Amino acid sequence: MTTHTTRHTLFATLVSCFLTLICLSPGPSLAQDQVVITNGYREYHQYCTVCHGKEGKGTGPMAEMLKQQPSDLTQLTKKNGGQYPFWRVYRTIDGRDEVMAHGPRPMPLWGAHFLIEEGGQPLDNNLVLGRILSLVYYLESIQEK
Repeated sequence: MTTHTTRHTLFATLVSCFLTLICLSPGPSLAQDQVVITNGYREYHQYCTVCHGKEGKGTGPMAEMLKQQPSDLTQLTKKNGGQYPFWRVYRTIDGRDEVMAHGPRPMPLWGAHFLIEEGGQPLDNNLVLGRILSLVYYLESIQEK
């Protein structure tokens, strides 16, 4: 079994379990929450810290070089009237569904990037979904009150 196949199978299993938990359970347990958040933490630290910083404050090493300051990701709930904007965060990270009529966006289209990393096949979209959802849940976990 190749490394890609193993990773693909592991991630597909994670996504399947994650979606089952969301759809069938009254609420995931703390241990299940922690697995999802830990995966999001890993994704965040691999892809997002360079701009948003280790703490999510928008102070990563690349922040000074960008025309637009990266968002402080710890303030999303506060800036949204106390409600975490789950699906807006998801769509922003994914980026594939946004209308680009307002000009280029400063953030990469992570959905497209993750799909290429996973192999680019239609079924790989499930892996992309899992990766983005893990990131969204991780960001929810670092919201300041």
